[in-house]
Amino acid sequence: MNYWLVKSEPFKYSWEQFVKDKVTFWDGVRNYQARNNLKAMKKGDQVLFYHSNEGLAVVGLATVAKEFYQDPTTPDANWVVVDLKPLKPFKQPVTLAQMKAEKQLANLSLIRQGRLSVCAVMPEEFEVIMEMGGMK
Repeated sequence: MNYWLVKSEPFKYSWEQFVKDKVTFWDGVRNYQARNNLKAMKKGDQVLFYHSNEGLAVVGLATVAKEFYQDPTTPDANWVVVDLKPLKPFKQPVTLAQMKAEKQLANLSLIRQGRLSVCAVMPEEFEVIMEMGGMK
């Protein structure tokens, strides 16, 4: 299993809306590295849901429900989406400041490449974030 982090601005698409929708395709990715991360996602992979711009925190856990396919919002074949399904909210959000302060997360893609909207997360980083969020 692989672990990922996706970022969404809560005023555009919040965790609460994601839960209401029950499943969504993750569209709008227009960065090649982020797109390659979408292509690498496998059904059942675990995904941290991060509120960017407002909140700046991991707020929930999701899973990949369907592997990549053509982004239906554009005719450009370069761009893909995956289907994500919410699993559960974090007991307490894990803020960017908390993650930056945790030395075990010093190499986290979210910290090193702050603008990347879809990031790989190492298994040990995932475990630390889950623990910080009261999920372990």
